Amino acid sequence: MSIAIKVPAVGESITEVTIGQWFKNDGDYVEMDEVICELESDKATFELAAEASGVLKIKGQEGDTLDIGAVICEIDTEGTHVESPSSSASDQSQEQSAKAEKKGSGEVKDMVVPTVGESITEVTLATWLKADGEFVELDEIIAEVDSDKATFELPAEASGILRHVAKEGDTLEIGGLICQIEETGEGKPAASSSAAATEATPQGSEVAGNHKESYATGHASPAAAKILAEKGIEASSVKGTGKDGRITKEDAENAQKVAKTPAKQAASSAPVESKPINPAVEGDRNARREKMSSLRRTISRRLVAAKNETAMLTTFNEVNMKPIMDLRKQYKDQFKDKYNVNLGFMSFFTKAACMALQEWPAVNAQIDGNEIIYHDFCDISIAVSSPKGLVVPVIRNAEKMSFAQIEQEVVRLAVKARDGKLTIDEMTGGTFTLTNGGIFGSMMSTPIINAPQSAILGMHNIVERPMAVNGEVKILPMMYLALSYDHRIIDGRESVSFLVRVKQLLEDPTRLLIGV
Repeated sequence: MSIAIKVPAVGESITEVTIGQWFKNDGDYVEMDEVICELESDKATFELAAEASGVLKIKGQEGDTLDIGAVICEIDTEGTHVESPSSSASDQSQEQSAKAEKKGSGEVKDMVVPTVGESITEVTLATWLKADGEFVELDEIIAEVDSDKATFELPAEASGILRHVAKEGDTLEIGGLICQIEETGEGKPAASSSAAATEATPQGSEVAGNHKESYATGHASPAAAKILAEKGIEASSVKGTGKDGRITKEDAENAQKVAKTPAKQAASSAPVESKPINPAVEGDRNARREKMSSLRRTISRRLVAAKNETAMLTTFNEVNMKPIMDLRKQYKDQFKDKYNVNLGFMSFFTKAACMALQEWPAVNAQIDGNEIIYHDFCDISIAVSSPKGLVVPVIRNAEKMSFAQIEQEVVRLAVKARDGKLTIDEMTGGTFTLTNGGIFGSMMSTPIINAPQSAILGMHNIVERPMAVNGEVKILPMMYLALSYDHRIIDGRESVSFLVRVKQLLEDPTRLLIGV
């Protein structure tokens, strides 16, 4: 009996996912709950586990975009372990030769742009992986195609000579002709005999790790390609450890950017005839163009929407951080010994924000159509800079947490964000957001609202400045606070009063303990 494995629901607003990487091959035997592939959405990456034990039958390829509920693979529960590699390889070669015999020479196979998603009407041809006139095998990857949501690979639909119809950079509609394949019945042409001879050699075509050379050799999976693009690293400089030398996500995460070699100095030895009036600028003037990752495109879309769809305004205040700094200095060692976590600033700001939100509920509310939703709880979103981009995990019911619980939750979410292991649930929701640009040295900013929330509090760096205190000038550690809010729901009275209350609680932290 075969069990159909479908793409699970991974979030309220997510309608489709992209297959990042298969950890198992078609025909492999898998155990129940064994991780078989990695799926990517525009918010997170997660793993798909086998729902039963049996033989895997893959339906979607790496890079394919599938709707929620679509069949991604099947598991034959009555199947047994696959045969040895040698026998399976011989079977594959026999199947390929049989297919080649069935093909009639001279037939032309038209390849069109496949349907890649319900809302996608056109794609862009990013890269040809096979040259015009080159012989390609059935199911061999010949091109990479970009949509506005994902990048996917295009496999050959027949064996034969490839004829390009579209060029790199061309935008094609779904169903548009992208190339043709002149099918041949004789197998690979004589021009490739040297390559075939190499493949016949016992170890001639093997690369490091005993992998056979193929299209996968040195090619990055979609997930790995995104990471390499964000790091600015060429795939050709990374050694792949996956099947047939494919570059996996782990290879990309471990890859380090290699310093460029100095520019050629041959020109310096050439005789100088005359200096031009306007000499050329010396030094490197390199530029590169990189595709935006799915996460970066989502961040861009949401931020622009927040600016365009809200009446956003920002109000400022400043806080004397000396009382908190003195309190931390006095108790940080005892706090660390008891709770095994550092006493940071985030717990003070979170507690102060929760108290102020309960006193000014409009700041903790959001607009839904013609209605306003008020929240009696405080789910505080914490903006975290991860390797893939800005993510905003949520601390649930922060108003009920102690300082230690808040600090432990902040550390847990920050580590998961850094490792790219945040789940959709951990980033969904939130009633108010805290963002700390001060860790990067920002003195003042106007943060953008995290829609559909109505306000966000921006923290900044602490700078010692001369301040007038009771008629005297004192040097105090000061921080600017910025509250950006949606003026459609929050008036000036609420916004300014909220920020003043936060300032009052931070400058006298004992108020946080006794609730006044």
